[in-house]
Amino acid sequence: MRHALTIAGSDPSGGAGIQADLKTFAAFGVYGMSAITAATVQNTCGVREAQALKPGLVAAQIGCLFEDIRVDAVKIGMTADADVISAIAGELRKHPGVPVVLDPVMVSTSGHALLDPAAVHALTRQLLPLAALITPNLPETTVLTGREVRTVEDMRTAAVDLIALGARAVVVKGGHLDGDAVDVFFDGRDFLLLPQPRVATRNTHGTGCTFSSAVAAALANGKPLPDAVRVAKTYISEAIAHAETLGHGHGPVNHFYAATFGSADLL
Repeated sequence: MRHALTIAGSDPSGGAGIQADLKTFAAFGVYGMSAITAATVQNTCGVREAQALKPGLVAAQIGCLFEDIRVDAVKIGMTADADVISAIAGELRKHPGVPVVLDPVMVSTSGHALLDPAAVHALTRQLLPLAALITPNLPETTVLTGREVRTVEDMRTAAVDLIALGARAVVVKGGHLDGDAVDVFFDGRDFLLLPQPRVATRNTHGTGCTFSSAVAAALANGKPLPDAVRVAKTYISEAIAHAETLGHGHGPVNHFYAATFGSADLL
């Protein structure tokens, strides 16, 4: 069995954060581990409060896991603040051979800001160069590049900008586009467009967390990066399509749709 580590915040509703990541790892047959960066008060209706853990405690969680269990891939989600980001980067620099997928979580689905400007700067300088892949959505891409991103062509231009900032590869996610949900993958050489018909649903809580952890799980299972991105796109699209309404707001996706509906093996 392969092993993956999520470094992210906790979502008590189970739809996003480390809970979504661990479910996704399990769906891919990957043993999941977690280092919590922050505790949040949230449900399907939104984030009410978030409290970052002490940076030393975050670093200690990561360090003790690497000492004991082989880590085949890392996913980073909510990073809380600049000090926590520095702690994460310090630990991951000790393990340069492990692929890292960075989901630069800045704003929740309900619009709650999760990173301040100092933390965005730290993320860009310290974590972005360590990542094998970053997976920003359109608002996050705008923050990182300073460029308004509204079309697929804008996404292609922004992807080039993100590579220039130090990213090794990027998926600019098109969930906020009008029409079909088109993601743009760029590795500094080749573009890959990943279109998917939009599903009419409000059950989109944790989609970014789930997509990025699916990429990490596929990398842990030995897939090349472009194939891992394709598999993750299929997985999140089907998880959205098979979601059942839960709660009074944006419900979670169905992380275990493959087991429930007998879908094709993704491994």
